[in-house]
Amino acid sequence: MIRVVLVDDDALIREGLRMIIDQAGDLEVVATAGNGEEALSIAAEHRPDVILMDVRMPVLDGIEATGRITNAEGAPRVIMLTTFELDEYVFEALRAGASGFLLKRTEPEQLVEAIRVVAGGEALLSPSVTRRLIEEFTRRPQTGSGERLTMLTDREREVLVLIARGLSNQELAEQLFIADNTVKTHVKRIFTKLGARDRAQAIVIAYESGLVS
Repeated sequence: MIRVVLVDDDALIREGLRMIIDQAGDLEVVATAGNGEEALSIAAEHRPDVILMDVRMPVLDGIEATGRITNAEGAPRVIMLTTFELDEYVFEALRAGASGFLLKRTEPEQLVEAIRVVAGGEALLSPSVTRRLIEEFTRRPQTGSGERLTMLTDREREVLVLIARGLSNQELAEQLFIADNTVKTHVKRIFTKLGARDRAQAIVIAYESGLVS
């Protein structure tokens, strides 16, 4: 059972999401919160697998709450809830540790599948969000060093560059002329070496380390 926490200052949205998620069978809403401050204590108490987190909330906003939650050991994965896909907070939320984004108007089936995907360790980034992220990075100065990248092999660095440019595993396999399983192995090793939990964090590291510009 995938344990989910809902965080949104709109009670109607929380209850609507709860109804959808609880009907899935393999998902369970273990708690809800109306702001980021409540989310911190609930996450520590219930230790969910996934948190659906609204961006804009009173007391403590979703981005700050996400940063504090994902910094903890054994942290849950966080999906940001946004009204518009190309939200101005995309960049900051991913840097804070979010694993992806969902529109509040997402269809119920897509919502449920997205939670499963993120719980399984994948990032939830649509091509348009990835492009927005890349555009943001190209406008900002590099803030990190490339020391972590020295642990990667040449092939792993090549794969990371393509991940940062938004390619899926299937596209990676086609471009590099290697098997899907080989791609998955490379991606898993990259995440382990960089200490990245998913694609979103790997993309942030690639740009901040100067590997991609």
